[in-house]
Amino acid sequence: MPKPLYILNGPNLNLLGQREPEIYGHQTLADIEAACEATANAAGHSLVFKQSNIEGEIVDHIQEAGREGAAIIINPAAYTHTSVAIHDALKAVDLPVIEIHLSQPAKRESFRQISYVGMAATGTISGFGANSYQLGLQAAINLLDT
Repeated sequence: MPKPLYILNGPNLNLLGQREPEIYGHQTLADIEAACEATANAAGHSLVFKQSNIEGEIVDHIQEAGREGAAIIINPAAYTHTSVAIHDALKAVDLPVIEIHLSQPAKRESFRQISYVGMAATGTISGFGANSYQLGLQAAINLLDT
């Protein structure tokens, strides 16, 4: 079996389904993980799914993915707009990186207009709710399979 795909999740995503459902939807992170697991398995890929509220742990997960994974799908949440450390970690790995967001940052507050993660990503998918994960996963699979 090929190396696993890593889906990494940033701060407060453990609260999906209860935190601002009008913005982030009603699905929980566990619901999203189960759907992604099914999609990855159907495509012949395994999945590592992680969430952390701690920036340094996310950097550690990125470095782990660089050693052990085939691609990174990352929803960095608020760290999107603030973390040079996550940007630098993504630049240090030689993997496809798909940045994803549930909401559409371009339609939100002005401080959400800058993405340090996007500057290091292969591509970005946003604004499709929980389906952003499926689209990001499919993008990573397509990159790996071609």
